[in-house]
Amino acid sequence: MSVILRKYKNPKTGTIRLRLDIYHNGQRFFETLKHLTLSNPTTPAAREFNKELLRQAEAIRVARAAELEANNYSLVSDAGRKTEVLVWFESYVDKYNKKDKRNMAGALKRFEDYLISVGKRNLTFVNLTVPIIEGFIDRLNDTCSGEGASSYYSRFKKAIRQAYKHRLMKDNIFDFFKKKPQGKAIEKDFLTMPEIQLLVKTPIASNEVRRAAIFSLMTGLAWIDVKGLTWVNIDLDNKRLKKVTRSKTAVEVTVSLNETAIAVIGEPSKPDDKVFCLGSANGANKTLKAWVKRAGINKEIKGWHNLRHSAGTNLAIAGEDVLTISRILAHTSTQHTARYVKTVEDMQRKATDKLNIEL
Repeated sequence: MSVILRKYKNPKTGTIRLRLDIYHNGQRFFETLKHLTLSNPTTPAAREFNKELLRQAEAIRVARAAELEANNYSLVSDAGRKTEVLVWFESYVDKYNKKDKRNMAGALKRFEDYLISVGKRNLTFVNLTVPIIEGFIDRLNDTCSGEGASSYYSRFKKAIRQAYKHRLMKDNIFDFFKKKPQGKAIEKDFLTMPEIQLLVKTPIASNEVRRAAIFSLMTGLAWIDVKGLTWVNIDLDNKRLKKVTRSKTAVEVTVSLNETAIAVIGEPSKPDDKVFCLGSANGANKTLKAWVKRAGINKEIKGWHNLRHSAGTNLAIAGEDVLTISRILAHTSTQHTARYVKTVEDMQRKATDKLNIEL
């Protein structure tokens, strides 16, 4: 078994890429370190920068070799003494291919900022302690709003657990403390049924965004699930969605399609064709916000999640129970669904307050 760091030059740009040449279990393969690219050094600063990148690449090489060795012999190697947490984390994010990669990169950035602030940027795994992680949690609580702290921490935790599985840590550090981020969900505005009716009668810049938005309002599907929806997921004979698994939670969604949802998707196409031809999430959210404003609806509809929130809240207003709403929205816990019920209870409380009289 061998892991060798190699350089190769891009003939078009003149830059030098780095990759690991790995021979393991009788097979040879390469892993490109995409985030580490050497430039042609013409100044002392550029040469120093290249040295730093090579140092990081060498740390990754050592960690990768140790990982393969540990997996072979089920032993904890001493790679944790040599491998810097940030260097390994960067490599992990680089290879990460799930749909929450941007959030994972955000967790890395926040942990890097935290380590820099406490003077521990070059922290190795052997020195990753409970107080350091608890300090990171405190920083997330101070700098993130809503559920941001919990979101970034869960991804940080996921990455560090992978490092433990790769034998870079002797123990699972999360077994030694229970501290968690304290962030709470921010109350989101939602569209009532009369507002939705007003919205669909208002002109919009993109008919595809209009169709997809209405579909989400009728089914509670999130942006990523609507964007990836294909005709194989639509069972028109039984008026329901089929074979749809939520990207965020991996929970299967089974939703009956009402007449509005069926009407808005139009005529069926080939099984692998997309139901909606959508661009980027940012572009769709901008179109959505402009549409709401043009309709004269004075609410903070910031993005697609407000549509999902609208579906859940309107189901609660219609009297559906928590379990039914939870199944429709494919929540992993009814705790998430209870927010919609609480929103309705708050609305009812405000309504009855208007009936007060002076005695």
